[in-house]
This record gives sequence, structure tokens and C-alpha cells, in this order.
Amino acid sequence: MMKQISNTWQKIMKNNYSAIRGRTIALRKENTIVRVDRPSRLDRAKAFGYKSKQGVVVVRIKVSRGGMRRQRPKSGRRPKHLGVTKMKANVSTKQTAQRRVKERYPNLILLNSYFLYQDGKHIWHEVILIDPSHHSIQNDGDYKQLFNK
Repeated sequence: MMKQISNTWQKIMKNNYSAIRGRTIALRKENTIVRVDRPSRLDRAKAFGYKSKQGVVVVRIKVSRGGMRRQRPKSGRRPKHLGVTKMKANVSTKQTAQRRVKERYPNLILLNSYFLYQDGKHIWHEVILIDPSHHSIQNDGDYKQLFNK
């Protein structure tokens, strides 16, 4: 079943159907960090430990694409190569998305995240979080290994 979902998702992304383009318009209008009821890509979420139970939270985050920007030198002699453009970050957008979600939800434990969609300006990821104080999570044997760290 999950393999079929994965194949369907890959086919949709490859052919760039109008349905996914219409959905992208709605994604652009949303806030940067949005808590969603259920994951968009169930196959990826299940692979990373998602379970449909209380205490498991899925968050969609939008991260800007492109390089870093540095301020141009304002005074003194101008260096020949200013080092303003073409600056690259050493962290991926996935790591940036995870860090921003952890700052927003400090009481939840990050499980993992996966790529959702990208356009010319943004990249969307869905991040899976769990609530360690929830009873259904504390009683689940699969999640107990996270508390022993």
C-alpha cells in the first residue's frame, strides 16, 4: 500500500499536474509554520515514525530558497571582491526547517522531516514531532527509546 502511495506521489511530481500547482498557490498564501491534521505524504511520514495517534504532531514549514545575503561595506576602502553575493550556507534547508520548528515548539521532540514541494521562491518540508508528556506516547514502546537519550 505504501509503495503504491509513493509511486503515485512520484508520478504527480514528475508530470507536474495542475492539481499540485493549484495546491501550491494555497501553500504560498499560508503562514510560514502551519500545524496540519495529517501528513500530505503518508508514505514518507510512516517511514520516519509517524503514527496516527494523540501526541504526534505534523507541522508544515516554508523556507526561502537562494543564497545568503551579506551587507555591503559602507565606509572605508572598498575591497575588490565585496563578498556580498554568491554566499552559500553550510546547512541544508531541511536542517534550517527543523531548527525553526524546534524553536517554535520547544516542548516537543523532533522525530524527522521530509521534503514536500518546491517552487522558484520557497521549499516546503513537513516535520514530525512528538509530545513526550502525553500518555499515549509514554506507553508506546516504539517511542520509548527517544526518552532514554
